[in-house]
Amino acid sequence: MTWLHIVAPRGAVPTATSWCACGRDRSAVGHRRVLALITEHNDHREHCPLRSSQEGRAAA
Repeated sequence: MTWLHIVAPRGAVPTATSWCACGRDRSAVGHRRVLALITEHNDHREHCPLRSSQEGRAAA
């Protein structure tokens, strides 16, 4: 299970937190870092060992 929480109020600095049940826990502050964290989060979802093992079980 993964979560991506983004807060971007108008006129304020955006923040984001990326969390995964495998233990991954990252945060970012600022436009460029938040955009980079979104990319990293999506990449992690594709390669997370927990998701890979869950997908294998669902197919069985």
